[in-house]
Amino acid sequence: MTTPLSFVQPTADSPWGTYLMQVDRVVPYLGHLARWVDTLKRPKRALIVDIPIELDNGTVAHFEGYRVQHNMSRGPGKGGVRYHPDVTLEEVMALSAWMSVKNAAVNLPYGGAKGGIRVDPKLLSIKELERMTRRYTSEIGIIIGPQQDIPAPDVNTNPQIMAWMMDTYSMNTGTTATGVVTGKPIHLGGSLGRVKATGRGVFVTGREAARRINLDLNGARVAVQGFGNVGSAAAELFAQAGAKIVAAQDHTGSIYNSNGFDLSELIPHVKATGGVGGFKGAEKMGNEEFWDTACEILIPAALEGQITADRARRIKAKLVLEGANGPTVPTADDILADRGVLVVPDVICNAGGVTVSYFEWVQDFSSFFWTEDEINVRLDKIMVGALKRIWEVADQHRITLRTATFAVACERILTAREERGLYP
Repeated sequence: MTTPLSFVQPTADSPWGTYLMQVDRVVPYLGHLARWVDTLKRPKRALIVDIPIELDNGTVAHFEGYRVQHNMSRGPGKGGVRYHPDVTLEEVMALSAWMSVKNAAVNLPYGGAKGGIRVDPKLLSIKELERMTRRYTSEIGIIIGPQQDIPAPDVNTNPQIMAWMMDTYSMNTGTTATGVVTGKPIHLGGSLGRVKATGRGVFVTGREAARRINLDLNGARVAVQGFGNVGSAAAELFAQAGAKIVAAQDHTGSIYNSNGFDLSELIPHVKATGGVGGFKGAEKMGNEEFWDTACEILIPAALEGQITADRARRIKAKLVLEGANGPTVPTADDILADRGVLVVPDVICNAGGVTVSYFEWVQDFSSFFWTEDEINVRLDKIMVGALKRIWEVADQHRITLRTATFAVACERILTAREERGLYP
């Protein structure tokens, strides 16, 4: 007898509700492992912390922080830390669960975890940001570690924040623990290729998917939502392959150019101004209009819950590549499938980041570092191999790539659970 969790109230389209529906869809393909499926429907551990810091003006502010470890049957927890005003326990739980699936889908020896602080980091000075990061790291320090749970960058966090986290953990343990986080600066044990790894994974899976549906990337029109680390890196690689980036949207607005943007001008503009809004080489478009863009490939690389049922009916693309985590709600998933739009799901599409995080972790343990070319070749090989296995399952059962990815990943997680048995 398993009762529902008391500390979240998910709805059909909320992050945890979306994840639970995705798990339910995979149960028919789990065979005898289905008896363990409730393992996937509850996090192993959820830590909520208070983060008090002194602001530059002398007042004391309190922030709400989380670290959730969803499942660690296959190895230590692995997952990012996001700083965003909309962070909630439910969101972090869903993100940690998607990390469990993602790590298993590409067969990395990790479980899923995620962290977050409910804050708008743009409102903090650099010193306040550092104090908050260090206090948060100290508070969650009881459950993280190089062989326990390894944080990484996510929304609004970057190599500098990872450096502060690593230093704080190292000071508290009396050792230089480079392996406690990934996505660090190169000088502190970071890995070459890590910054663009997630975007590269989106491109690699997109290239393979385009091949499957006979879509020529040369001249293909691409629309990108979210032009941060993931969206811009994916856009660059698609442009190098001959595609045209015709539309982009982020928190500063939406822009369009039917001939494709000049990325050598757009990317510096985004770095200088913080977003795509106001870019001279494009015309402005309405934010809702973005979803009507005539394109072959759509890359949602912003936040979760962006492709709703209404937007799914309007999308013109043949191929949707989920650079963000959980960008498509389940009702929209069904509409896209009925319309014959191929969706490469987040849990494989954006797994390039965690794959190179794994490379970084391995390099930190061995104190031996690889070249960027070696890293990109290994990333390509792992992503292509993982996608091939998922496609075999999709073809065998005639199911979507998302359900197939969950089938492959959940089978691996639950096999590990079964083989380990229950303690005590």
